[in-house]
Amino acid sequence: MHKIALSGLAALAFSGLALADAQIDLGDTQRVTRLFAYPNNCNVICYRDWTLEQTVEHYLTQSVQRDGYANAKVRVTRDNHTLHAHITEVPAGYSEPLRKLLDNGELAYQGATRLNQKGGWDFSWYLFLPLGMALENRRSIELLHFPPDYSLTHFQDYLQSNTTDRWAELLTFNGIEANQTPAYQTIVDIAPIAAPSDAGGALAGVYDYFHDYQVNMVKDMTVSKHGKALPMVAFGSPVRAWIEQQYGPKVNVLGLVSITPQAGGAKVPVLGSNHPSAIWYAADPKGYDGDQDKADAAGLKMMGQDLSAACWQAGMGRNPQADAKLTLDACTSKWQVTQKKQTCELFYRTIRKLTPEQAAAKCNTGAVTRSLRDLRKPLETNGVDSAL
Repeated sequence: MHKIALSGLAALAFSGLALADAQIDLGDTQRVTRLFAYPNNCNVICYRDWTLEQTVEHYLTQSVQRDGYANAKVRVTRDNHTLHAHITEVPAGYSEPLRKLLDNGELAYQGATRLNQKGGWDFSWYLFLPLGMALENRRSIELLHFPPDYSLTHFQDYLQSNTTDRWAELLTFNGIEANQTPAYQTIVDIAPIAAPSDAGGALAGVYDYFHDYQVNMVKDMTVSKHGKALPMVAFGSPVRAWIEQQYGPKVNVLGLVSITPQAGGAKVPVLGSNHPSAIWYAADPKGYDGDQDKADAAGLKMMGQDLSAACWQAGMGRNPQADAKLTLDACTSKWQVTQKKQTCELFYRTIRKLTPEQAAAKCNTGAVTRSLRDLRKPLETNGVDSAL
């Protein structure tokens, strides 16, 4: 997958570490089957006909490569009914974050079981943990709603979706190398359920079933291996509302708050953002009775917000000790004031699919210039963000 590739520079960054072998007891076959959503892609015919061991190896290989350990090898073996993972050329203790993820996965499974017993589980849903993420060398956390089902059934890659692809692209516009974006995109979903992309509304009543999983994942993921707080972006109104319900502060789009996931622990800076896919709804002329100018204006405003949020995430991910407020001010000034024409061009190139020349010509018109003046005003998009 293109998102796993590691640059030579990144590989060198880890070359000074003392590497060893890690082993972890994954549990019995029943436990591993449910925590790795096995089989990932079978509906009579298996899209990829992998064994349970091959499935686990696939996701753990994604993790070690996204952590920057390009030479690491993963082998999963079975001893009677117990599976073991053997990972070479990773730091000592590398198995600990994996153990935490799987233990938290048990909490998610318990929540899903209770939801099913109450008759709230849909036949088209899959329990899907954030497998394949950077387990150790993550730069920032993305708090999202739920993963789309095709990330599981088609790609077997949590970072392969329209949502994650768009946000990775925004990170590259803010100076992050394309093969480094996975380190910034360690995802926690408040609903660990792979579901159809339009299932947001149906998932609205399930969050309480996953409370223990949610808070433990946020607590574990927002602390680096050095014990420092990592920046987090909260995407979409259901997620921002969850932050307020769980931790207290209200989080608006481009609103900056801090939370303390662990009593007495470090304060985690959290930035509110639109859902990465919201712009396709906000900029759809159908929502404005076919008025293309109004749709473009809404899209331009959201593009400025999204670029600003990705800029903050990139800046804080590079330097978690930076001042979160000053970083945000610099980012909003960049994309909504000094480089607003570039914001415009990126909107027309990435959302309207114009050529660079067409986008440049479009952004030189008076109507677009007037729209850009309003980029800093609150965005009203008929509630398109509410179900994302």
